[in-house]
Amino acid sequence: MALYAYRAIDEQGKARKGLQDAANEVDLEQRLKRSGLDLIDAKTDSGRGWSSHRRVKRPDLITFFFNLEQLTGAGVPLLESLADLRDTMADQHFREVIANLVEAIEGGKKLSQAMAEHPDAFDNIFISLTCAGEESGHLPEVFAHITESLKWKDEMASHTKTIMLYPAFVGTIVVAITFFLMIYLIPQMVSFIKGMGQELPLQTRILLAISSIFVNYWYILISVPIALIFLGRFLVSSSPEMEYRFDKFKLDMWVIGPILRKIILARFANTFAMMYGAGVNILECIANSRDVVNNRAIAKSLEDVTHEIESGSNLTQSFQNTGMFPPLVIRMLKVGEATGSLDKALLNVSYFYDRDVKESIKKVQVMIEPIMTIVLGALLGWVMLSVLSPIYDLISKVKF
Repeated sequence: MALYAYRAIDEQGKARKGLQDAANEVDLEQRLKRSGLDLIDAKTDSGRGWSSHRRVKRPDLITFFFNLEQLTGAGVPLLESLADLRDTMADQHFREVIANLVEAIEGGKKLSQAMAEHPDAFDNIFISLTCAGEESGHLPEVFAHITESLKWKDEMASHTKTIMLYPAFVGTIVVAITFFLMIYLIPQMVSFIKGMGQELPLQTRILLAISSIFVNYWYILISVPIALIFLGRFLVSSSPEMEYRFDKFKLDMWVIGPILRKIILARFANTFAMMYGAGVNILECIANSRDVVNNRAIAKSLEDVTHEIESGSNLTQSFQNTGMFPPLVIRMLKVGEATGSLDKALLNVSYFYDRDVKESIKKVQVMIEPIMTIVLGALLGWVMLSVLSPIYDLISKVKF
């Protein structure tokens, strides 16, 4: 098949552009027609553009799997369910993906095999779960599991952004106020302070020196931190060992590290439980969970767990030997392994960490607000003291 860059119009008469695989232009026109588009013109594309590589957004995936669960659960055939979604999905790129799924299934492939052809939309976890659902005959239940997992991941992603963005936002405000004071406000008072004709106090001289540095070298003060960030990223990406050390450092950072560790462990436990409950074998659950944690230190520990299990160790002992997982995870694994309800035990871990993360983020936010107030108060107090101190000295020397 060739990749075509096309222009078309939808049912509302709006122009659409996109990329689509097709055998020829007639096949392309038929495929677009099934997606509710009328072809205007097309040409072969020598290489895939950015739109063919962009990831499908999580809200669209939630809509997709939720609708599949509802339709297949109500007895609607899979092909008809996909055709309905193809015609109603708002995102054009995802509509093309669903149209390709329909084509592949009509050609004799299973849904999991068709999904595997679109890694930009469906990761290995979705594919493994769908394959397990096809083999067990419980696709609606699997789609429900995936939907709940996606909703949970969306919420956890929101927590992660909150804990990272809030300190960054507060820090930006403090830096902006500092630059305003040093570059604009203090220079306005310099001539007045120096015109007093008396020896300036030490804190005033320090303030004027710092203000002079900000005024004359502001571009260096801005560019150096940015350069250090890019240099840090380069050093981290220079070798797998540096990436491993940086990911381990993030887990050990003060305040943020413990919360980030809980978010990652909750993500791991939720994914493992969902896959194990759907009938995926333990080694595959660990392998797919390793891709989800997005931290090389924990991923390395999961890889060590896989090697130990393959060598004959039991699940609980393998996790305990890594030294990476806290007692709560080990205890739940032991209970789940003994009772045969490993998925339920890990869901308890996910629930506990999920709740703990929310409480920890609230505590961090409560801490940051007074710290910001103290920092700003100290900065403004020092500026006022440095400015008013020589004025007070001058007034105290005046004899009435």
